[in-house]
Amino acid sequence: MAKAYLVGSGIAALAAATFLIRDGGFDGADIHLFEEQRNIGGSGDAGGTAATGHPLLGGRMFESGFRCAHDLLSGIPTLDDPSVSVIEDILSGDEDSGRGGIARLVDGDGKIADTRSTGFSERDRLELIRCLATPEGHLDGKRITDCFGEHFFTTNFWFLWCTTFAFQPWHSAIEFRRCLRRFLPLLPEFAAMSGIHRARCNQYDSIVRPLAAWLREKGVTVRTGAHVTDLGFAPGRRSTRVERIHLSHSGRDERIEVAPEDLVLVTNGAIDDAVSLGSHHCAPPPHAHRSDAWLLWHRLSRGREDFGDPAAFDKHVKESRCESFTVTTRDSAFLDALEKFSGGETGRGGPMTLTGSNWLLTIAAPRRPVHRGQPEGVRVWWGYALHPGRAGNHTPKPMTMCSGREILDEVLHHLPFDETVADRIRTASTVVPCLMPYVTSQFLARRRDDRPEVVPEGSVNLAFIGPFADVPDDVAGTVEYSVRTAWTAVARLLDLGEPPPAVLAGRHHPRVLAAAWETVHRR
Repeated sequence: MAKAYLVGSGIAALAAATFLIRDGGFDGADIHLFEEQRNIGGSGDAGGTAATGHPLLGGRMFESGFRCAHDLLSGIPTLDDPSVSVIEDILSGDEDSGRGGIARLVDGDGKIADTRSTGFSERDRLELIRCLATPEGHLDGKRITDCFGEHFFTTNFWFLWCTTFAFQPWHSAIEFRRCLRRFLPLLPEFAAMSGIHRARCNQYDSIVRPLAAWLREKGVTVRTGAHVTDLGFAPGRRSTRVERIHLSHSGRDERIEVAPEDLVLVTNGAIDDAVSLGSHHCAPPPHAHRSDAWLLWHRLSRGREDFGDPAAFDKHVKESRCESFTVTTRDSAFLDALEKFSGGETGRGGPMTLTGSNWLLTIAAPRRPVHRGQPEGVRVWWGYALHPGRAGNHTPKPMTMCSGREILDEVLHHLPFDETVADRIRTASTVVPCLMPYVTSQFLARRRDDRPEVVPEGSVNLAFIGPFADVPDDVAGTVEYSVRTAWTAVARLLDLGEPPPAVLAGRHHPRVLAAAWETVHRR
């Protein structure tokens, strides 16, 4: 029987294992996942306790056009009720949450911005249309700043877009254009986050754990602490076939022989690599190392142009890093004050971006609970900053050097809360900062061949999956993208004949274009 070896255990690898069983006819016992970390889930990880604080890397969004993710999760039961699928749980959870978006943007004076206006000048509009109409090949190696003037990056539209998807002005124009074209149908109600769904709890509890439980039940093997250091290839230039997997586990080197009929699927690169946690009283340790996910890709790509260029993504940490923070409290003071200020019920609106913040802070007050099994009375909210390397407005040092307590002080500085309330919030809160050096590396300026194809030309049994394998037209960094690479890999390597559903192209629908045009021209 053929075996499948998967390097990594993020969403892409878990999805690939599922498709191998569901569509490829593999027995679960013949599928092996190798994960170098102690925990599975990749960037979907989450943990902590109510006592020590709950670290959270960020959130994952869904929308109706995520055809691959919906298809995958429609066959995975939730942990609490086997009769309810994960995707049903996500969508039903949104039915009673609604969307507010009343205070999506708050300016430097603590006033809620009117997001009905994009804030565009005529030049901004023309540049946006030009970017959408420019063929992708003409944007090779370009940054977003190469396509737009300075004013564009001060508009309501930019603040909404960049803090939803984590774009920076120096990021790839190719990726920005893909994102614009892909999510154009959401533009008219974008400030209200209408059409965007989020998992009921954090992504680890809502998505990773159900997938992992389903795979374990099918007999899939997951080896944590297993470092895949290299792959050995069969000689010859006409085709690419993996013959050996070199592995380090528990201090011992292993070699796995790969039969001709076996498959090897590699998650190349890792946006959750070198993540470091601080505490309420200490800043996160600085970035210190790269994981085997990056080192393996570097080894594989030597002398192989068809395997992409990892240096385009892992050599620019100051351009790819962000920092998040999670606040755990038994006091509702912050959420009550936020609800009063924003005019919307906690959990119903989208995130709130503080546009006057030097760190460009965004905070989110999700519905409760954020964590499965969260104790009664415990509240969790979180936030993130796109410019953590800058000095704060209140705290005169970079966010990367701040403790959780100092980050909370900076957040409260930007919100018009009564000082008595602010003191109560400080006293009751435990804040865990999380520094993520590579979290937006998939958006860094790149050329078209810097990411390998999912199945490189001539490959017999090797595929690349995850955010650093290229899928034309889709947007890297989403759950949908990772699932699509997994489905593509399985379908092509097994020659199933039925590819994943096409990327939603709502931009071609006349009504979508008309609504987007009207939105762009609002004053």
